[in-house]
Amino acid sequence: MKKYNFNAGPSILPKEVMEATAAACLEFEGSGLSLMETSHRAKNFQPVVDEAVALFKELLNIPEGYAVIFLGGGASLEFCMVPYNFLEKKAAYLNTGVWATKAEKEAKLFGEVVEVASSKDKNFTYIPKNFTIPTDADYFHITTNNTIYGTEILKDYDSPVPMIADMSSDIFSRPIDVSKYGMIYGGAQKNLSMAGVTFCIIKEDLLGKVSRPIPTMLDYRTHVNKGSMFNTPPTVPIYCALQNLKWIKKQGGVEAMEKLAIKRAEIVYGEIDRNKLFVGTAEEDSRSRMNITFVLKPEYQEVGVKGHRDVGGFRASCYNAMTIEGCEALVACMKEFEAKH
Repeated sequence: MKKYNFNAGPSILPKEVMEATAAACLEFEGSGLSLMETSHRAKNFQPVVDEAVALFKELLNIPEGYAVIFLGGGASLEFCMVPYNFLEKKAAYLNTGVWATKAEKEAKLFGEVVEVASSKDKNFTYIPKNFTIPTDADYFHITTNNTIYGTEILKDYDSPVPMIADMSSDIFSRPIDVSKYGMIYGGAQKNLSMAGVTFCIIKEDLLGKVSRPIPTMLDYRTHVNKGSMFNTPPTVPIYCALQNLKWIKKQGGVEAMEKLAIKRAEIVYGEIDRNKLFVGTAEEDSRSRMNITFVLKPEYQEVGVKGHRDVGGFRASCYNAMTIEGCEALVACMKEFEAKH
């Protein structure tokens, strides 16, 4: 039976990416060794990192002066590394959900935090508008996609201070103007790779500005200066990311990914809006293309379908590797459910 993977993460990957990674885990490039037992300092592994960095820069059109590094710890570690490295006196945060809240909480350990706006008043069902970013902040932090509540920021804000974005779940799903950001980071297990690696795109001239001492492993300069090789990086997830970056390029790049994202969203949201049993949880102008959240209408709640504990209902995660066929299969299932109930 064919299965369509709508998991929020670790999530769907293209079949060829999984096959290439699995093959390398058995034997890496004819070396007689598995990728899992190949040294990160081996001559045949360094090109993996170099090509992955090059594809990052090519696909996202990253300007000069930015470094791309691969770390461990997930985006959750970046919640503290960001203020550790960039917060001298005050930081500004936009609160759009669970992960934004957690990032903001960590920043408060290092200095003053100004919450410029929040959508908590309506259970994070919308992206706030018309907020003011303080010009004396060291940086402005946003979480571009809300995996739990199904909202997404689909534009690059103009910020008077360096803007830092957690793009864990929508990176490579649309073109972005990297020059508008001081840093972009994210866990790879949503839209880039298997779980286990974190990517960071950092404007290098922003580093080294805080007065506090930073532990070696938590200092971005350590990893930028060593090209992600200060300590043993997550080699298999980096290789998997490289295969996925190759796949994205072969499909037509982030422009092609955005067209597919829009089409998938139109298919699923179209059915949610049509179907008498379901209703979307996010306000229409804030809807996420990556994580489509919806619930049974109140009069049908007795069905008792259990969803995410913070939202309830259903969530269909439509990352880059999700096919149109998969979305159509989901819609067919929704229609069948409607016909029965």
